[in-house]
Amino acid sequence: MAGFCVGVTGGVASGKSEATRRFEALGIVVADADLAARAAVAPGSDGLAEVAATFGPQILAADGGLDRAAMRRLVFADAAARKRLEAIVHPRVRAMLQAQCAQAPGAYAIAAIPLLAEGGREAYPWLDRVLVVDVPTEVQQARVMQRDRIDAELAARMIAAQATREARLAVADDIVVNDGPLEALQAQVEALDRRYRAMAAAAG
Repeated sequence: MAGFCVGVTGGVASGKSEATRRFEALGIVVADADLAARAAVAPGSDGLAEVAATFGPQILAADGGLDRAAMRRLVFADAAARKRLEAIVHPRVRAMLQAQCAQAPGAYAIAAIPLLAEGGREAYPWLDRVLVVDVPTEVQQARVMQRDRIDAELAARMIAAQATREARLAVADDIVVNDGPLEALQAQVEALDRRYRAMAAAAG
């Protein structure tokens, strides 16, 4: 069982998924907040039942699952509705991530949490370290434009909707600067893997 857990976060198109894939290739279990959020409101879950009770049956699809498009329209138009949804989903996501990390085999485990800086590190007291995958904003914007085939204005709005680069760096214990080739990312991941294995052994 992994007694040591590292939270990994980063802005849109920073390369955090690429970084976590490389940790996985080194044998590290990665618990993914996006997957946990889907599981929290999966058909038949108490999370989905609570969402339906809170927002009404119009947010359910014909198959009884969550109508994500309808939910998105509702919460993007209404900040109070978004907060109510987050109050249902986020505690479940945090509990799932903590359980997955605690049960993971290996020296340590990783929790991939895109919105860690937005929620605040205090929401995750069980994290031993926080790793931020960082890129300069102009690199981030260029990557988003290329990846999503969108213009600069929309890319800038997507970036502005997240925590600032400074806010993310403020929660970091470790930083991977991912503005170069993938080989450079690999070297940084391997160095951190060695460090985390040593820290986990010392803590254990």
